[in-house]
Amino acid sequence: MTGRAKRARLIGAVLVVAVLTGCASRESQINLESMEAKDIFALGERALETSPRQPTASRYFAEVERLYPYSEWAKRSVVMQAFAEHKRKNYEEARAAAQRYLDLYPGDEDAAWAQYILAISYYDQIDEVGRDQGLTFQALQALRVVIEQYPDSEYAKSAMLKFDLAFDHLAAKEMEIGRYYLRGGHYAAAINRFRVVVEQFQTTTHTPEALHRLVECYLALGLTDDAQTAAAILGHNFKGSPFYDDSYRLLTGKGLNPEARSQGWLRTVWRQSIQGKWL
Repeated sequence: MTGRAKRARLIGAVLVVAVLTGCASRESQINLESMEAKDIFALGERALETSPRQPTASRYFAEVERLYPYSEWAKRSVVMQAFAEHKRKNYEEARAAAQRYLDLYPGDEDAAWAQYILAISYYDQIDEVGRDQGLTFQALQALRVVIEQYPDSEYAKSAMLKFDLAFDHLAAKEMEIGRYYLRGGHYAAAINRFRVVVEQFQTTTHTPEALHRLVECYLALGLTDDAQTAAAILGHNFKGSPFYDDSYRLLTGKGLNPEARSQGWLRTVWRQSIQGKWL
């Protein structure tokens, strides 16, 4: 590269930097204190639309709240801060802003939205079964508030769907641990985990497998009455499940059939199932 070409390239780079710097400085020189609340709010909305991953929108909304603390625009800015922080995946900040809105304006029309943002800021952190389940419990609690306190809101249906998925997530965790114990031959510990699914998470997608794993565990322990009862419950409620086919083969291979013979906790589940009170 010639000396002239190098100088031309350097000059071009300097000009680009100058333009970018000029744009940044013009934005930083905006005198927000001389602007009306609605105009600052509009800047926040524009920033949220054009740069949702940047903190600019939240800062504008925060300025509305600071400069016009008792205005309608300030109230709207609080929930918009929560929304903006959630879009940036700053979940703790989103929850803090949403909770602040609920504390300040519990009866406002956007309270349902704030509660929903609070809930999904927990929910969106549930990313894998192996993770600690504390966030899942918090998500369930917050989603339940949306469902129960704002049943007619536009967020209730989505909250119900997410609640079911989060509930299923907890059952999946119990199943994961139960399978681990089962593989290691720790049948009593495995039974405790599968029992939790059957008794507390019976409406989830994991219940058929939990019942089948109970059949496996009880057969391994020689507790045939319990194994037969678990299979009977499985057959009564999920006869089309492949897990029932597996349980049926296990039992018949030992000369047994699915039938309610247990006198323990499974007997109670069987009775509830027959009465239509279990599922």
